[in-house]
Parts: sequence; structure tokens; C-alpha cells
Amino acid sequence: MPVNDPVGDMLTRLRNASRARHDKVVIPHSKLKLEVIKVLKDEGYIGEFTVHELAPQNEITVQLKYGPDRAPAITGIRRVSKPGLRRYVAVREIPQVLGGLGVCILSTSRGIMVDSEARKQKVGGELLCTVY
Repeated sequence: MPVNDPVGDMLTRLRNASRARHDKVVIPHSKLKLEVIKVLKDEGYIGEFTVHELAPQNEITVQLKYGPDRAPAITGIRRVSKPGLRRYVAVREIPQVLGGLGVCILSTSRGIMVDSEARKQKVGGELLCTVY
């Protein structure tokens, strides 16, 4: 089934699986989704992930992380820049999520990165999503 917003679909799958307390979730593969998942893993929101080589489309299996009492590591994940309304920010306009407790994921000219790394490299870009 074709999806108009593949990144939004991935975020929704992660959100739904996390709320349902699933151990893992399967996501259709793309280079952008894989980079966003790498950033989420580096920030500690998800566990390990594996890429499965399948025909006609590869898949990514993501292990979800939970804290004590099965509290999900991802309490909120929201798409900001959508296909109908793209949101681009300069380095000075990058928002802080929950006063710095969450992260923004940006697509910059230097790759996919979190807000703190974008500020450090002094680059802006498309504000893909916020995670907390």
C-alpha cells in the first residue's frame, strides 16, 4: 500500500508499538528512515536495529527500549515538517524540546542530525520530527 509520508508512517509505527508495549516493530526500508533510526539509537530512544534484505523492498526491524515497569523510552514522537507544509529552520531558530530534555531531528546539508549537533556545526535544515 503506497504511503504519502513514509517518515510520518515510520514515526506512527514507532509510537503505536511503543504504546502497545511491543518488543520490536518492522518498518519498510529507505535511506532516510535508516538515518533517522540511527540517530534515535545514538540518542538512546531505541535499542538495536537490523536491516533485512528482502524482495521487493527491504525491511528494518527495530527493538524498542523500555525503562523500569515497562515505561517506554519514547513518550512522545511528532512529525513537524510534513509533505504539505515543509518546515525549515536556521541554526538560531532550532527549537528546544521540553526545555532540552527531548531532541529535534533535522535533515541538513551535512546529513541527518539532532539539534545539539546542528547547533555545534552551525547548520540549519528541515525540521523532521521531535522526540521526547
